[in-house]
Amino acid sequence: MSAAHRAPQRSDDPSTAQRTNRTRSRAVLLTAGAAAAALTLSACGSGGTSGGGGNTNFVTGANGISTAAKGERADLPDLSGETVDGGQLDVADYKGKVVVLNLWGSWCPPCRAEATNFETVYKDVKDQGVQFVGINTRDAKISLARAFEKEFDVSYPSLYDPTGKLMLRFKKGTLNPQAIPTTLIIDRQGKIAARTLQALSEDKLRAMLKPVLAEK
Repeated sequence: MSAAHRAPQRSDDPSTAQRTNRTRSRAVLLTAGAAAAALTLSACGSGGTSGGGGNTNFVTGANGISTAAKGERADLPDLSGETVDGGQLDVADYKGKVVVLNLWGSWCPPCRAEATNFETVYKDVKDQGVQFVGINTRDAKISLARAFEKEFDVSYPSLYDPTGKLMLRFKKGTLNPQAIPTTLIIDRQGKIAARTLQALSEDKLRAMLKPVLAEK
């Protein structure tokens, strides 16, 4: 058949519509997964540690805890939103306190292993100007995070961040979260003082917190 007798392609051609829908679906999936992928999160392992080379201005000790000296600490980004219990929280409201920030998921075995340790230490230090805050991530249903908090009697609040959008607000080259679990210590000025990419025992958590808590 000659080109002159070919029927013009209709904009509502079913095959065209199907291709368009598939393209849109792929775009939605990529957007939903971009935050978690950009974090290079491990499959709930203890994660690796990154040292203080280049312009990072932090060093990693043999204990797997990275620290930044005063005057070289990065500002904590805006971390605010809905909590696992349905409330609202802005970490900036705790400025003036030392904040222990823990990234966790109910599906993560190391997170489950350290949960009781965090609650125990929190009860011991909360009257010393210390606030614990969790960030729950990659739990598709908030009910899973709530069940975790109930199982381990977690009494401090956690932001609900299923796609990892809050984590993307941390600047590269800083003590940013890079694994699940990750724990950060935030000084009284709202700056990131220390980070570890591993599950913590009570003793390790206390040792990580102590130097920042002792600062004037």
